[in-house]
Amino acid sequence: MKKLLILFCITFFVSNTFSQEEKPNVLVFYVDDLRAELGCYGSETAITPNIDKLAADGVQFNKAYVQQAICAPSRMSTLTGLRPETLGIYSIFTPLRKVHKKVVSMPQLFKKNGYKTVSIGKVYHHSVDDKQYWTYHFKKEANSYVKSENIALMKRLKAEGVKPLKGPAYEDADVEDEAYKDGRVSKYAIETLNKIKDDKFLMFVGLSKPHLPFNAPKKYWDLHDKSKFKIPSRTKPEGMYRLALSSWGELKGYYGIPKKVDLDDELTRTLIHGYHASVSFIDAQVGKIMQTLEELDLRKNTMVIFMSDHGYKIGEYGAWCKHSNVEIDVRVPLIISRETNYKKRKTGKTSNALVENVDIFPTLVDFCGLKGPKSDGKSILPVINKPNKNWDKIATSVYARGKKIMGVTATDGKWRYTEWRNSVTNEILQAELYEHKNSLLSFVNLSGNKKYKKTEVRMKMLLEKQFPRDTPFLQNDKPRK
Repeated sequence: MKKLLILFCITFFVSNTFSQEEKPNVLVFYVDDLRAELGCYGSETAITPNIDKLAADGVQFNKAYVQQAICAPSRMSTLTGLRPETLGIYSIFTPLRKVHKKVVSMPQLFKKNGYKTVSIGKVYHHSVDDKQYWTYHFKKEANSYVKSENIALMKRLKAEGVKPLKGPAYEDADVEDEAYKDGRVSKYAIETLNKIKDDKFLMFVGLSKPHLPFNAPKKYWDLHDKSKFKIPSRTKPEGMYRLALSSWGELKGYYGIPKKVDLDDELTRTLIHGYHASVSFIDAQVGKIMQTLEELDLRKNTMVIFMSDHGYKIGEYGAWCKHSNVEIDVRVPLIISRETNYKKRKTGKTSNALVENVDIFPTLVDFCGLKGPKSDGKSILPVINKPNKNWDKIATSVYARGKKIMGVTATDGKWRYTEWRNSVTNEILQAELYEHKNSLLSFVNLSGNKKYKKTEVRMKMLLEKQFPRDTPFLQNDKPRK
């Protein structure tokens, strides 16, 4: 009897020690150009059943913000836990490791700590960044077309020496998912999950859609009734800074898009249709991967994060794409669902806490019990576990207009205050104050309005804590003018 008791104690101790040492897995869906309008966010036009299901199985953040509304700096910020103003990189042209050799990144830290690290599709904007720190690395693919007429068009444009070489802004071929690159991303993710199912892993699934071109299988276009899409107001906010919005050259670079005039209603509605089809397309890929996670019995020990690198305009303010400090470009969807074997996990909850993408790295360090590098963000694990918890007073973002002008912005969840400054002297060129109650849009700049003076003073003080006027902006690249 005594021997049995000793054996039981030893077994219990070994088992308990193993369970304490067992590290959880992390799966991150990192989506490109996805605005905070999905079924779970109250959209009347988005068809996203799989993302909605994930939201019902976790915590949906209604006030999540990126640090810059452009791909490369935003993704670097997420993967290093450092803000663009700390890295000094504000454009898409400078890879992280060209400037920062010693910054410790998420894949670097996790691989050092025994994790299998996986990058599939578009994770970093520059695939060369941290390639050596990914155990499995599937580089992002170039945009491609499937329809024969578009393939022929691309060959002709290339032969004519057209640069940059861009085809149509959308395509709806009647093909299977894997004919387009995001379908292949989900295929690679499923195959890799089967390979690493017995290992600790950090997996990033980089879904490129709904980034231009809006290329998605016809069945996802057919989910939506084009006639029901409303044309957004082309009115620009009254009193807006002259450079607050871009001239959306990203879209104008595609074949068949007018270069100098607003898009007409027909083309606008077609592009809105294509954007929604692309969102439904990536939603289906999320569903496939989540099903595999369940089938492999990995969900019980895997935190799942669904996030975007920035928001997007589809005609609002008469503008397109991102590249600004306006609310619709810097607010993003963020859904976090804890591992199912965590008994106190929260499901079907929403949080209005102000959180930022720069918080993701320290959150995962905290979640996995690692010792991480210094970060500009902080762990939001307490909010994931208690969604109504009081949190930060502001979230901040930047956007450079060339090397001479820097836009800095802050939100408290209701008000957005922006200063456009001289990048060298920090002289304020113009300020903007917008009210956002329950909308991504605002049409009147209230800066200077006596009625809102107290609000503006308060927001200005909050902004300048993050962007002090006596501190010049670090410049480690050459931002796009």
